[in-house]
Amino acid sequence: MGNAIRSVAVAAAVIGLVAGCGGKADPGAQGSSSSAASSTSAAAPAGPADLQALVPTPGGTAQTWGPDTIADNGIHFSFKVTGAPTEVVTAYKSALEGKGWAVTTIVSSDGGPGGGGGATYTGTHGDTYGVFDGGGMGTETYLNVCAWPAKPAQPNCSRKR
Repeated sequence: MGNAIRSVAVAAAVIGLVAGCGGKADPGAQGSSSSAASSTSAAAPAGPADLQALVPTPGGTAQTWGPDTIADNGIHFSFKVTGAPTEVVTAYKSALEGKGWAVTTIVSSDGGPGGGGGATYTGTHGDTYGVFDGGGMGTETYLNVCAWPAKPAQPNCSRKR
């Protein structure tokens, strides 16, 4: 009978732990207080500085323009990068993913024998939405990067360079 009582007590403890830990684990979270998790779920909307922190600078950047403000509280960057276009945009996609972006390829091109190429990606980072467009020829690649606190109705990331 003692084992049966212990089994019920262990089962109750497990049920209590599962019920108390019903949220998803955040591998970057520190501490064990459930109030800390609650306070981070109601984050303020991203401002320009917050958006800028989410945008990686491409490796091999020779020149940067921006951030410029754009419609719907967004920001726009242009980067001139020294490197083959296909390699640069592929590396930039990896850099975005490394910063926590979920990236979708809209279109990509290897440019053929002329050495050109490029890609257009969209991505999300929580509520933040981004459009990442790059391409070029030879060893010169241009990237246009736009980010908004939330997906705008018209997420237009015009090429400025």
